[in-house]
Amino acid sequence: MAFWWPLVVLGVAFAVCRFLFMLIPHNVPSIEVDASDVLEDRSQTKENSYIYIPRKGKMAQADKVQCYEPATMKYLGFCEALTPEEVKEHVAQARDAQKIWASSSFRQRRQFLRILLKYIIEHQELICEISSRDTGKTMVDASLGEIMTTCEKITWLLSEGEKWLKPEYRSSGRSMLHKRAKVEFHPLGVIGAIVSWNYPFHNVFNPMLAAVFSGNAAVIKVSEHASWSGCFYFRIIQAALAAVGAPDNLVHIITGYAETGQALVSSVDKIIFVGSPGVGKMIMQKASETLIPVTLELGGKDAFIVCEDVDLATVVQVAMRGALQSSGQNCAGAERFYVHKDIFTAFVAQIVKLMKSISVGPPLAGRYDMGAICMQEHSEKLQNLVNDAQDKGAEIVFRGSFDHLGGDIVDQFFPPTVIVKVDHTMKLMQEEAFGPIIPIMKFSSDEEAIKLANDSKYGLGCAVFSGNQKRAIAIASQLHCGVAAINDFASTYMCQSLPFGGVKHSGFGRFAGVEGLRACCLVKSVVVDRWWPFIKTVIPKPIQYPVAENAFVFQESLVEALYGLNVWDRLRSLINVVKIISEQNPKSSNRNQRQMINTTAACSLVLPSLKNLVPLRPKSSCQKRACRREATNLLLECLNSKVETAGKRLKLDMGRKAGGLYVNPKKFRAAGKPCMKEMLSFLGCLSLNKNNDDKCVRQKDMLLACVDAQKNKPKGHKSTINYHLQRLSREKFW
Repeated sequence: MAFWWPLVVLGVAFAVCRFLFMLIPHNVPSIEVDASDVLEDRSQTKENSYIYIPRKGKMAQADKVQCYEPATMKYLGFCEALTPEEVKEHVAQARDAQKIWASSSFRQRRQFLRILLKYIIEHQELICEISSRDTGKTMVDASLGEIMTTCEKITWLLSEGEKWLKPEYRSSGRSMLHKRAKVEFHPLGVIGAIVSWNYPFHNVFNPMLAAVFSGNAAVIKVSEHASWSGCFYFRIIQAALAAVGAPDNLVHIITGYAETGQALVSSVDKIIFVGSPGVGKMIMQKASETLIPVTLELGGKDAFIVCEDVDLATVVQVAMRGALQSSGQNCAGAERFYVHKDIFTAFVAQIVKLMKSISVGPPLAGRYDMGAICMQEHSEKLQNLVNDAQDKGAEIVFRGSFDHLGGDIVDQFFPPTVIVKVDHTMKLMQEEAFGPIIPIMKFSSDEEAIKLANDSKYGLGCAVFSGNQKRAIAIASQLHCGVAAINDFASTYMCQSLPFGGVKHSGFGRFAGVEGLRACCLVKSVVVDRWWPFIKTVIPKPIQYPVAENAFVFQESLVEALYGLNVWDRLRSLINVVKIISEQNPKSSNRNQRQMINTTAACSLVLPSLKNLVPLRPKSSCQKRACRREATNLLLECLNSKVETAGKRLKLDMGRKAGGLYVNPKKFRAAGKPCMKEMLSFLGCLSLNKNNDDKCVRQKDMLLACVDAQKNKPKGHKSTINYHLQRLSREKFW
C-alpha cells in the first residue's frame, strides 16, 4: 500500500496543476475591424432607401455583383466580378504566401484561432446582423448556424488540431518488422473553396480555418447572392492574420460569377464546393483537367423518421427547427417526414398548431420566427413543387400568410406549408426543396420506413426518433447516408470532430472532423529503419541479381514463414529460409553462390552407377531431359579445370528436403574432401560418353586408387563423401 501512495499524490498534484493552468487566461490581443460602412442605414424599412430590382438576361451586369437585402430588396452595393486573369493573380499571391506560412508553428496558428474566437464572441450581434441582411435569415437562425458552428470548429482545432496533423505511426506488418511506418501530413498548397450563400459567415470560415491551420493558403469564392457579407467577413480574417504576423495574401476572398469559379478550379491544389449537384458535376469536369482532389457537398433530401413510441411534444419541436431553420435553406435540412401510422394524426395536428404561431417577416424590422428566401427565383421553384404535389393528390393542411406585413411584402418570402397525402411520385418528395415545406407521409413498419428513406437520389443525412434507442440506431444504420442523428436533428454537425458529407447526389469527400482537416493535406507514407544504424536494409542473397536458381524456392518458403496459417508450417518454412541463406557463399556473385539441386536435377545423371548414391527418381521424361541438361552443364564445368568450384557447388547432402537434394557448400571444403576430383572426372566422362565406361578406364582407375587409399585411413572419419565412396567401391557399380 505504501508503494502506491507516492503515485496517488503525484496524480492528484498533476490534476490540480493542470486545473490551475486552465484558469490562467491566454494573452489574446484584440483586433479592430472597420464596420462603419456596413452599419449605415440599418433599418429594414423602405423609407428613404433605394429598392433594387435584379436585372435578368442581357440586362445583367457581367462585371459587377449587385447586392441587396432579400427581406426588403434594399440595395447594399456591389462587388467586382473578377476575370479569370485576376483570379489567377490572386492564387499566385496566395501561393507565395503559403510557402512562408507552411513553416509556421502550431503555436502561431492556434493564436490566430484564438484571436478569431475572441472577436466572434465579442461581436456576435454584428456578425449575425450582416448575415441576416444579406441572406434574409433571423438573428436566432444566424446565431445557431453561423456563430455556434464556427466557434465549435475553432475550439476543436485548438484542442485537437495539432494532434491530428502530427505524424501518425502505423503497424509495419510481418515482413517489415525492422521498419517503422508512419504517415505524415504536409500542406497541399492553395485550397480553393466555392461556397454557398445560405450561411455566408460559416461557409467562409469553415474551409478557411481547416486550410490555414494545416499550413495552406485559401482562396474562397463567395456566392454572388452573399458577396456583400463575405467581403466584410474577410476583413476579420485579414485583421487576425496581421495580428499573428502571418504573410500578406494568405487568404483571399473573390467575387464573381461562373467564369470566376472556373478559373479558381483550374488554378488551385484542391477545391471544396458547397452547392447544387449540377454545378458540382461541372466543377468535377473542370478539376479533371488538372487532376486536383475535389470535395463536394451537394445538398440533400434528409429523412426525418418518427416511430410510434416517442415523446411527441419534444419531437414536434425538433421537427419544426429542422424544417424552418433559416427558412428551410439548410443543406442538411429535414425535407421528408415519415411518421408511424399510429401517431400520424396527432403529429400532424401538433405541427399545424405550432405552424399557426409562426410569424414571418423582415428579420431586423421586428420579432419574427422566420425570414425571407434568399432568391426570388427560388420562391418560384418552391411554389412549383407544391403545385405538382397538389396536382398528384397531395393535400395542404396549413399554409402561412403575410397579411400582417401589409404592402411591405416582397416576392422573396414563402409561407411555411404543411402537406399530407404525399408519395414518391411527387417532385416534392424527390427534389431538394430548400424551403419551409413539411411534407408528411405515414409508414406501418420499420422496414417500410427504411425503404422509403432510401428511395432518394440524395444521401446526406437522416434523423430517427424512437423511445427505444436501440431501435432507432438499427433503423439509422440501414439508411444510405453520410450522417445520422439519433433522437435529434443535425447534432452531427455540431460535433466538429465528426466528418460531414454524403453519398449519391449529395456528393463525396468530407469536410469537418479529422477527415476534413487531413483532406487539406498531402498524405505521405514514410518507412524508416527501426534500429538504424545497427540493422540496415539488405537484399537477401537468393534474390540478389543475378538471382540464384533457388530464388523462387526461397520466396515460397519466405511467404509461408511470414503468412502461413499453421504455426508449425511457418516454423518449418522459417528453418528452410535460414538454411538457404546460410548455404550461400559470400565470396561469389554468380550461380556458384548457392545451389539447390531438386529431385529431377539430382537424378539427371541417369547413370546406373548413381542408383545407390542418388535413390530419388524423376517423375517424367521431361524431367529427365531437364535433369540431364543440368547435370551435363555442371560436369562439363568440372572437366574444364573448375573442379574445386564445382565441387563446392555439387557436394551432395543426402538428406531429403522439400522433394530435393541440397548443395551445402558450408559443409564441404574441396581441399579437405578426398576423391572428389576423381569422382567428378569419372562421372563427367560417363555422362559425355553415354555411360560407356570402356572409354573412361583411366578415370575409373584413378577413382579406385583414391578409394583404396582412403580405406587405410583411421576409423571414425564421418565424411559423407567417404561413405559414398566406400559404397561405390563395395558394389562395383560399373
